[in-house]
Order: sequence, then structure tokens, then C-alpha cells
Amino acid sequence: SIHQPWVRPIVRGKATADVEFGAKVSVSIVGGYARIEHLNWDAYNESTTLQNTVEEFKKQTGSYPQRILADKIYRTRDNLQYCEKHHIHMSGPKLGRPPKDKALYAQQCRDERREAGERNEVEGKFGTGKRCYGLDRLTARLQSTCETQIHMIVLAMNLWKLLKYFLHRFGRLVSESIWWFIFVETSGCLQNAV
Repeated sequence: SIHQPWVRPIVRGKATADVEFGAKVSVSIVGGYARIEHLNWDAYNESTTLQNTVEEFKKQTGSYPQRILADKIYRTRDNLQYCEKHHIHMSGPKLGRPPKDKALYAQQCRDERREAGERNEVEGKFGTGKRCYGLDRLTARLQSTCETQIHMIVLAMNLWKLLKYFLHRFGRLVSESIWWFIFVETSGCLQNAV
């Protein structure tokens, strides 16, 4: 792009489009809330960011995560050894041949399918961001402003999730408080009118 030279084509080879434009964003979900771990406009291999992401998580929470539900691209030998060293379960198929025990293999397949379903939450965040928050329509002219827009969209998604939780948890209390306030205010007005 002449106006946005930092936006480079990234060859993805997907069914819908061979080439995509925009930032590559690595997102982690902790407790249902999204957090941007890495944002870059160049094509890069996402698997190289996993260990830094895990170390950042440990720095913030004080412990390593119990498990990582990651895409298959993250299942490199280095990342698997790193996770094994820190006693972290990483989703996905085991390296090498499948076990000869049919029951064990069937159980592994069921576990992989279940974890892949749980991992869909990350993909769903991207879909929600594009469909509802304009993540696919960044209109800023500067690179830093585009990055700010991406961060603000993730912040807005997290705030909306927090608001829904708050209303679900305390909605009745809030609505009763509002009705009580309206009753007190209207009662005072009626008494003053008489």
C-alpha cells in the first residue's frame, strides 16, 4: 500500500484467500479474557513466541500455566521440550507413531478433539473482533495508530465480557436498587405536591 507501507502481504494458503493483509497477532485467553502477546506486521513463525509468552505469564501470575491449548504450528520439538521441562501439558497429537493399543489411541483422539473444541475460543475471539468490533476494518493511517486500534478493540471485547458478567451476577441487585431509587424519588415528589 502506498499509504500504509508497513502492511505487507502474508501468504497463508487458506481456502478463502491465498494471501492476507494486516498484522499477525498472537492472542492468549486467560479466564475468558483476551490478551495480545505479540503483534507484528511482518510474516513470522508464531511458534517462536510461545516460550516468551509462557515466561510473561509466569512473571504476571507467579506460576506456569497447567496447560496450553495451542495450534499445531506451536508443537515444535523445542516448545514440547520446554513444556515438558516445566510440567505444562500442550494440546495436540503426540509426536511419532500412534500407540498400538486401540483403547489408548481412541482416548487420545477424544482428548485431542475436546481440547481443539476448547481452543476454538481463541479463534472465536478473532471472529467476534472482526464481525462486531471492526478488527477487519482498521482505518488509521499511521502504524502506531493501527496498533492502538487493535489493542483498543481487544480492550473493548474484554470490557464487554466483564460488563456481561457483572450484569449477570449483580443484575437483580442493580435493578432492585434502581426501582427503589425511583420509588423513593417519586414518593418524595408526591408528598411535596400534596
